[in-house]
Amino acid sequence: MLAIVAIAASYLLGSITFSFVVAKWWKGIDIRKHGSGNAGATNTLRVLGKGAAITVLALDVGKGIAAVWLGRWLGDTPVIEVACGLAAIIGHNWPVFFGFRGGKGIATTIGVMATLHFVPALLAGIIAILSIVLTRYVSLGSLLFTCLTPLALWLLDYPTTYIWSALMIFAFALLRHRSNVTKLLRGEENKLGAKRGM
Repeated sequence: MLAIVAIAASYLLGSITFSFVVAKWWKGIDIRKHGSGNAGATNTLRVLGKGAAITVLALDVGKGIAAVWLGRWLGDTPVIEVACGLAAIIGHNWPVFFGFRGGKGIATTIGVMATLHFVPALLAGIIAILSIVLTRYVSLGSLLFTCLTPLALWLLDYPTTYIWSALMIFAFALLRHRSNVTKLLRGEENKLGAKRGM
């Protein structure tokens, strides 16, 4: 019973769209109607600047961390920890509080993966950050992070529960980044630092 409560609470926590909340508080706007239309830290950076973006990033990462710890406290098994992490990402992507129109889940994914398996996430994260620095494509770095984490888990011989959950998270990321992949292939993707008007 406690495990079900933990998973449900993790989904509800994930459903708090902090980019929407911060944008409303910062400028009184719906972030989903500005910039790229995505409810996430990157679009917040483009529309509202660094301060708001850092706030959103920290809060979104934090809810991923909190969800996994909730699973540890109430479920006390790796499967429940993973389920809570997945629930938080699903909540971020499809939030019940905001008409199921959420973000792409990468910041929350970082929080979840770093808490579940820090070293593989760190290794994948370093490569992802380098790709962003070199190309200025946040979407490419995000996809590399979610793609390389399950590979790192497999190479480091982590339990299959973590590998399969990481593959599911990659599938979520790929689903949410469909338009970005198309733009990357066409050379039309927005680069980090390219300001978009409100």
